[in-house]
Amino acid sequence: MSVCLGIVSQIPMPVDQHLSTDSKFVDGFVQIVNLYTSLRATLRPFRNNRSCQNLVAFLTMTTPAPKSQPGGLATFNVLHGFVEALVRGMRNSFLMDADYHHLTQCETLEDVKLNLSESDYAEAVADMGSFSPNLLQKIAIEKLVTEFKYLRTQSVEPLSTFLDFITYEYMIENVMLLLKGTLSGRDINELIAQCHPLGMFKESTMRSIPTFDNTPRGYQDLYQTVLVDTPVGPYFAMFLKESSEHMGGEVRSVLEEVEIEIIKSSLIKYWLEDFYQFVQKVGGETAKIMGEILSVRADTNAINITLNSFGTPLNEPAMRSSDRKRLYPAVGNLYPAGTAMLADVSDEDELGRVLELFPQYSNIWNVHTAGGGEKSIDDAFYERDVQILELAFESQMHFGVFYAFVKLKEQEIRNLVWITECILQAQKDEINKFVPVFSHHAPWRK
Repeated sequence: MSVCLGIVSQIPMPVDQHLSTDSKFVDGFVQIVNLYTSLRATLRPFRNNRSCQNLVAFLTMTTPAPKSQPGGLATFNVLHGFVEALVRGMRNSFLMDADYHHLTQCETLEDVKLNLSESDYAEAVADMGSFSPNLLQKIAIEKLVTEFKYLRTQSVEPLSTFLDFITYEYMIENVMLLLKGTLSGRDINELIAQCHPLGMFKESTMRSIPTFDNTPRGYQDLYQTVLVDTPVGPYFAMFLKESSEHMGGEVRSVLEEVEIEIIKSSLIKYWLEDFYQFVQKVGGETAKIMGEILSVRADTNAINITLNSFGTPLNEPAMRSSDRKRLYPAVGNLYPAGTAMLADVSDEDELGRVLELFPQYSNIWNVHTAGGGEKSIDDAFYERDVQILELAFESQMHFGVFYAFVKLKEQEIRNLVWITECILQAQKDEINKFVPVFSHHAPWRK
């Protein structure tokens, strides 16, 4: 509009006499200038009127740029298109049906190594001297960690924070492994070797765990030197505060009174809730797809906590609605009605009646009750998880594909360990009891 003002000040009126009418562009421009001039002349007598001043300000104001969420289609490719292309390219590294068929036909571990030399694991197994299920698992995890760290170095916010959230689960598992091993007197070097590489933090922090004394003061030092300094420190702080309030005691005495597995379940609960809130904040397709993945994960935890509590103090009437209920995540398809019913469950029959109300879990529970040894409830959960994670690759412009890649690679590693263990123990009849990834023969693809 300021350009128009400058032009108007240089053109005598009427402007029609000084501009050619042969050009459509000039005709349109003349009409705009005349309209603006007429409007300005009309409003001049009312220039001190507040309403007219507001109208002029509205007509001349600059329209702000439209706002877009990080998870929206407008900005996703600009920020995260390259990294998403990388992880989608890594989908080709998964073992295919033909690879699994060849592996299950192997008679020795050397045959397995030979078949893997023609897959994406070729470089990883090439330098292996001896070959065993444990060594295969180790090199496969190291390969996954290398790929994940490369994706992390190429990412920007908010994807970088999303990838960090994935590592928090492994950090929780590592800390709990160190706590449990230290309390049982195991060697710290052996424990660190068993920690998942994606959950590693400063070695000085990890090695400080066995230095604390098994006293209230020692636990206070543990919280201050280890739990606070880790990225998952806030989850530990939430647990210690909630537990101390629930027990009516001091924070430093909580770890002495609570079993390690209960602590782990509580921390995973806080992590799931925090992760869910983050993806909802990101919005877009990430909130939809990743939100469903985390909801299913939360439901699985709630069902497993209930099932594993049978025969333990957590199943006592006084502890069901207090201690056990506090372990259920406050997200998921079961929350809040389903988890409220789970809190009152006392045996497997009651648990089955609750899950019958949720069709997505009734079939999984039927697998557990059928028994027969063909498939366990864990296998049913794994199949359901693989299906949901594979579907994450079928849509675009969301962060869920990164989480799906990590979890599907973990399933592939479990498959490799299972196959090699069956070969090593001469249990070929059991060798096909694994859940393949991106299989054309999967039940949900038929």
